[in-house]
Amino acid sequence: MALDVADLVARARDGQARAVARLISLVEDAHPRLREVAAALTPFTGRAQLVGLTGPPGVGKSTSTSALLTALRKQGKRVGVLAIDPSSPFSGGALLGDRIRMTEHAVDPGVFIRSMATRGHLGGLAWATPQAVRVLDAAGFDVVLIETVGVGQSEVDVVKLADTTVVLLAPGMGDGIQAAKAGVLEIADLFVVNKADREGADATVHDLKQMISLSRREIRGPSWRQPILPTVAARGEGVDDVVKALEEHHDWLSSRGELADRRAARARAEVEAIALQVLRAELVDVRGDRLAELAAQVVDRTLDPYAAADRLVADLRG
Repeated sequence: MALDVADLVARARDGQARAVARLISLVEDAHPRLREVAAALTPFTGRAQLVGLTGPPGVGKSTSTSALLTALRKQGKRVGVLAIDPSSPFSGGALLGDRIRMTEHAVDPGVFIRSMATRGHLGGLAWATPQAVRVLDAAGFDVVLIETVGVGQSEVDVVKLADTTVVLLAPGMGDGIQAAKAGVLEIADLFVVNKADREGADATVHDLKQMISLSRREIRGPSWRQPILPTVAARGEGVDDVVKALEEHHDWLSSRGELADRRAARARAEVEAIALQVLRAELVDVRGDRLAELAAQVVDRTLDPYAAADRLVADLRG
């Protein structure tokens, strides 16, 4: 059946979940008409609040996402969720399928939940996440929640995509200093200590306060003070405080021009990534035997690798 992009976008904007799902599938599959899809979506974007939720495995990210969904829906907001999971080694699809943990929202027409596979992409996000966010934004969702896979040193890409980044921690998850070394604490706009009914929650909050205090000594001028919010997401406790803090941070960003700066930086990164993808594809087309020839010269030490790369690039341009 012929793909009618304009009709598909119109139906997505009318709230038809199937149309939204179809658009995200086109994005994930890098459909040949993806550029047309992006062009049709762009005029309707820029309105959604983008919230990233990240943290080490086991802190309750999916439970917290579900609790946030409930609280935001009580405010009448339409909410889209992108739950990023590791890829299945067999199908390439999302391995954990976070929608299973959010079944209570499955029949809510004001909620759209999509699990996306990383497909080997590092950074805690799927490569198609920015375009999937654009779909949900254009479809009129007020808030888009982006839940990453468990983060480590290289898995903090969510900060490049979200307006507000929430880092979740939990008692008993190990030495807080190790979490700081992993780079997780550096990206937070809000800290949430989930499972706060467990032993050690107060100590986790105390450690976070100390680390924030130390880091703020490096900062000059006014800056956002990251709140530390204890929650028991499984029971919905403390979640309203998180929603309030998200609103406060969004207002803070808007009032200081920081929101526009973050979105401009995000656009630059996205344009650069697309351009590099195009160049990489062109390089594949030209390298063939030429790359093998240049590599042999590097091995023979008749050519250094920089000179070889220059010649390969010259072939691409020529």
